[in-house]
Amino acid sequence: MITVENLYHSYNENEQYEVKGISFAIEEGEIFGFLGPNGAGKSTTQKILNGLLPLQKGRAEIAGVDVRQASRRIFNEIGVAFEQPNLYRKLTGRENLHFYAGLYDVETVDPLVLLRRFDLEEAANKKVSAYSKGMQQRLVLARSLINSPRIWFLDEPTSGLDPQSAREVKQLIREKQAEGVTIFLTTHDMHVADELCDRVAFLNSGEIVALDSPRALKLAHGERNLRVEHRVNGQVAVEQLNQKDPADRQRLLSLMEAGRVETVHSQEATLESIFIALTGRELA
Repeated sequence: MITVENLYHSYNENEQYEVKGISFAIEEGEIFGFLGPNGAGKSTTQKILNGLLPLQKGRAEIAGVDVRQASRRIFNEIGVAFEQPNLYRKLTGRENLHFYAGLYDVETVDPLVLLRRFDLEEAANKKVSAYSKGMQQRLVLARSLINSPRIWFLDEPTSGLDPQSAREVKQLIREKQAEGVTIFLTTHDMHVADELCDRVAFLNSGEIVALDSPRALKLAHGERNLRVEHRVNGQVAVEQLNQKDPADRQRLLSLMEAGRVETVHSQEATLESIFIALTGRELA
């Protein structure tokens, strides 16, 4: 559904590239996470794919169409939700959706249906300038679905949302995937990516440093330790045991045979810890 080969981009149009020769492919119906800190090149790549920035060097296709030759047919099939709400603040929520619906050549969703879906129905006739940040972010998400896109670009989709709204957005993302929508998700929130994505690419300083499923990355980079709590003389003791170490495996077996084990927890690596190990940087 999306193919990128050897993509470069420089905002100064010189040899100082913000995106440096990245390549990846996204299958139809896949949730693909593009992960990294601010300034890594995530949003730049997304903007090239959805036509907001020109393709300078490399190749990129959406649904088999070169982004350099993207037609209205392609734009009718994609939806984009930006991290920063880019709305008409003097218009109401309903008026914003009506305006954007008029930009497409395909049948669009009734704005009230989307406003209701994002808990904005009561604010439908209020000017966006009176919306809270969270309400504006929900309206941006609603707008991105006005044309029932086959490909959905999401940039930090849970940013600025309260926990309940964030849960609802994540549920909506799963629902859209079940409908066959291909989802390109950029974020620096590794918990969101781990929860939702089929595969993730780690982007650091414009380069992809790892690309695989969250599970495969954690298995490849984790140490497979177990945190074991057991009783010793009436007190709780904690041990870290490595599943690959024969002595540690024997120790766990002896604790279990003695009936002293109270809890056992796997200590798999997190996506965030893997990113830090691979790049030496935090995700701030």
